[in-house]
Amino acid sequence: MTVVRVNASRKYDVIIGEGIFDDIGKLAKKAVGICKALIITDTNVEPLYAQRLTDSLKKEGFNVIKYVIEAGEASKNADNFIKILNFAAENHLSRSDVFFALGGGVVGDLTGFCAASYLRGVKFIQIPTTLLACVDSSVGGKTAINLDAGKNLAGAFYQPYLVCCDPTVLKTLPDEVFKDGCAEVIKTAILGDEKLFEKLKEKKITSDIIARCIEIKRDVVCEDEHDTGRRQVLNLGHTVGHAIEKLSDFKISHGKAVAIGMAIISNTCLTESECRDAITDMLKLYELPTKCDYSSDDIYKITQTDKKRGSSDITVAIPTTIGNCILKTISMETLKNIIDKGVSNQ
Repeated sequence: MTVVRVNASRKYDVIIGEGIFDDIGKLAKKAVGICKALIITDTNVEPLYAQRLTDSLKKEGFNVIKYVIEAGEASKNADNFIKILNFAAENHLSRSDVFFALGGGVVGDLTGFCAASYLRGVKFIQIPTTLLACVDSSVGGKTAINLDAGKNLAGAFYQPYLVCCDPTVLKTLPDEVFKDGCAEVIKTAILGDEKLFEKLKEKKITSDIIARCIEIKRDVVCEDEHDTGRRQVLNLGHTVGHAIEKLSDFKISHGKAVAIGMAIISNTCLTESECRDAITDMLKLYELPTKCDYSSDDIYKITQTDKKRGSSDITVAIPTTIGNCILKTISMETLKNIIDKGVSNQ
């Protein structure tokens, strides 16, 4: 078992260990005490893990209730946000109680925003069940829902009280969902660890790799918790990726869209062909897409509502070498040129 301590505005542990799932009740009791627990999960995860989590919590004395949303990005919306808040109020949850996010990034983002908003803030614990959530969305305190105009446009910075990652639950993931997480693992290696990037050539995601990705994100988050500076490197591939997700009506998943976004940025901004090819080759090794059928004009139109945009410019993450990434503030016109060139070079 590996414990990564996150020294953010609220200090908490990320616990990574095979077989810890049935001990979550004990771990949660230590972190937040015995209270009423609201498990929020989705229709894919609920039949697999909700009862196991319930049993673990009840064994330690928690009073457990559950709310299930439909699986998929479309559920990360304002309607479900309000429904969950009403459900919590109807069940008399207080500030001493806790929300559990049992699922992937959609469940984690939605649950975190609900926890940040309900009674102006209640405790919440992340139990990621996808690789993407383990290495990225469950750590760092970004919570959000989508608006009609785009992804993650309403949300809050709100750190969890505990994160429990049991890699054994990833064995039940469909291959395509697992690949989404691989895109975030590759992204993390590109921006922060050349040795990790080399290790990924073995095409084997281990607990040690998951822990290393969490350490890298932890270091970035603790330097810039509220995403005003260095933390924006974590958005490598995301400006274009979020646009592709929306254009596809979220039929193209987050990880695959980010993979395409990384390929487009690398194809345009990297002058060193060896580094550029290494990124593309790694994405292909993990069977991730590097191109899409949308026009550069359509992609650019969606990027104009990106949350990172200023009045006339936007900050983008650009890899310089494997293991290093810089932030560059560019005009929206320059972004348009980058997308044009990246799409044409696919």
